[in-house]
Amino acid sequence: MRISVTIFLTDETITPTRLARELEARGFGGLYLPEHTHIPVERVTPYPAGGDLPREYGRTLDPFVALGQAAAVTERLGLGTGITLVAQHDPIDLAKQIATLDHLSGGRFTLGLGFGWNVEEAADHGVEWRTRRELVRDRMALMQALWADEPTAYEGEFGSVKASHAFPKPVRKRTLVGGAAGPKLFSHICAYADGWLPIGGRGLGESLPVLRTAWADAGRDPGALQVVPYAVLPTPGKLAHYAELGIEEVVLQLPPAGEGEVLKVLDEYARYVQDGTAGV
Repeated sequence: MRISVTIFLTDETITPTRLARELEARGFGGLYLPEHTHIPVERVTPYPAGGDLPREYGRTLDPFVALGQAAAVTERLGLGTGITLVAQHDPIDLAKQIATLDHLSGGRFTLGLGFGWNVEEAADHGVEWRTRRELVRDRMALMQALWADEPTAYEGEFGSVKASHAFPKPVRKRTLVGGAAGPKLFSHICAYADGWLPIGGRGLGESLPVLRTAWADAGRDPGALQVVPYAVLPTPGKLAHYAELGIEEVVLQLPPAGEGEVLKVLDEYARYVQDGTAGV
């Protein structure tokens, strides 16, 4: 099992370059970074996990800049977002960022995307909350037109692009969708993605068969579906359960802390990396 990590990198934590080097040296599979452009002080949207919103949410580094630094100092480490808030981006610009990072890293990038939870943050980007999922679907289609081998036009409900020369092209275009299990989420995964980023990884025994059925009904290759439990606090039993379900990659949560604390946790997690057995 491939063991990757995620962390809220901020202006107060370990740096992207130091973390990336340490991850590759220990044999970790990848580094995934979250995204928040800003957190409005005055908001009514509750923190999904309950309680006060943690400090790091308003201090996150831009994931594409940070991953670009990580790419420059590593050779094998996978690089991903968890998650990119696609609705909050200009899709033409975002398509260029993704393609450039994937090209420069030699095909190591995974686009983890989602729909967001902070209504006020999205509103500052001009996002209409009730249609944000449809907006994301539309923007993904537009980006895929730009990534096509030949100039391809796209006309959608929320945006369009003329047939264009757009280089570089992504090397592999791996896309995973984050969110809670349900018909709406699974329809998005089956329509334009390679798999699912279930936050925390709970309930996979029940939800994974439902997704696999939807995937097959959509005419997708059953063997191509990728499910990557995300932001997991690991135990050997939990990882053994994922292995029994056929999971091939798990993303473990690191604390949003300074170098000393993060490296201490990495050393604890390294036992799951040894021999690719996830410690089971």
